[in-house]
Amino acid sequence: MFDVIVVGSGPTGLMLAGELRLHGVRVLVLEKETEPSGQSRALGLHVRSVEVMDQRGLLDQFLALGQQFTVGGFFAGIGERWPERLDTAHSYVLGIPQSTTERLLAERAAELGAEIRRGCELVGFRQDDEGVTVELADSTQVRARYLVGCDGGRSTVRKLLGVGFPGEPTRVETLLGEVEVTMPPEELAAAVAEVRKEHSRFGTMPLGDGVYRLIVPADGVAEDRSVPPTLEELKQQVRAFAGTDFGAHSPRWLSRFGDATRLVEHYRTGRVLLAGDAAHVHPPTGGMGLNLGIQDAFNLGWKLAADLNGWSPEGLLDTYHTERHPVAANVLDNTRVQTELLSSEPGPRAVRRLVSELMEFEEVNRYLIEKITAIAVRYDFGEGHELLGRRLRDVKLKRGRLYDLMHDGRGLLLDQTGRLSVTGWADRVDHVIDVSEELDVPAVLLRPDGHVAWVGEEQRDLLDHLPKWFGTATG
Repeated sequence: MFDVIVVGSGPTGLMLAGELRLHGVRVLVLEKETEPSGQSRALGLHVRSVEVMDQRGLLDQFLALGQQFTVGGFFAGIGERWPERLDTAHSYVLGIPQSTTERLLAERAAELGAEIRRGCELVGFRQDDEGVTVELADSTQVRARYLVGCDGGRSTVRKLLGVGFPGEPTRVETLLGEVEVTMPPEELAAAVAEVRKEHSRFGTMPLGDGVYRLIVPADGVAEDRSVPPTLEELKQQVRAFAGTDFGAHSPRWLSRFGDATRLVEHYRTGRVLLAGDAAHVHPPTGGMGLNLGIQDAFNLGWKLAADLNGWSPEGLLDTYHTERHPVAANVLDNTRVQTELLSSEPGPRAVRRLVSELMEFEEVNRYLIEKITAIAVRYDFGEGHELLGRRLRDVKLKRGRLYDLMHDGRGLLLDQTGRLSVTGWADRVDHVIDVSEELDVPAVLLRPDGHVAWVGEEQRDLLDHLPKWFGTATG
């Protein structure tokens, strides 16, 4: 019997598996596909996801295979400037293919001891007070104490669970593909620039060696959107907008996506939880989808492990829903706004011109990019210091830096007074006595996901807050 069965080996599921293994949780990842697809619908990590990788000691691997960008345009393609003074030590977007992200996270999960089984499709499950029994397509059964569906927008786990998934269906569809082209780069760039004067949903991205990513509005909505378009369908739509198909040939892969926007009603139903696209779907505008899933897993992992390891305070696991559901709702609204701003209709184009003017103000530009990159997220921990509920950016310490101390996924008390103690919680909270010129508070208590759970300097006050997040003291 496993502690947790994770369904889906995308970035969300693999991130969750690694987080659980940090705490000794027995994890089985089930993936119905026999091999990785090699497709990279997502092409980068936003600031908060970069911080997540840094907090777990993974960032150097990602930086070695990615490219840092500090350009504008992440909000509906508007703006050319990257904002100044972002509250982060990683003020950039990391361009890295989704396939590479998945490979690195799979290697990490496997190194930590997670079992990953490919070619295993979940077709049913039943839960009871003690756990969940999963039925596979080959009629075998596997049992675990919890089941987490990380199996994408068409999630089998979510459908079998029967939880509500309200929102709006797809109204407009977009074709996407990576193909080789014969048109010279200069001519192609000029043709694309001309089209984009009127059609913001049309675009290309050079990937090297004559390969481009093509994005073009579809002619209507397909009856079965799980079926990818043909090369001829893609070329036909490119010709309809650009007057040429750029000599597209030899597709690496082709796909389609819509603007459906849905959010599951409950992230947890008994011993079954949902994360990533299984819990929320939205258009890819702004590049938030993969990042939102990784951050779901980062929030859930330590809480689920705390429950399984017996020290979870009452209600901790339910905070996964209460914290992440509002974040996803905010992202869905963000993509709704961006989708409207990409419309070629006169009204939305007028609004787009106004938003473009507003984004020339540095405060507006920073505000919108902080929302997209998720560093503006603040969980509701009640009244208190302005840092409370926010993640703390990496700060330099006298003897190193903060994120280097968080690789093991434990809580952390950063104590600049030297007078505090975590006696009774030392098995789950590290006590670091050090100082930082960048941190203007006596001490902070950080959860394993880096969010600030307490700010202060009094031991008695600290003792009132430790049990809320880290359970009963031992010894």
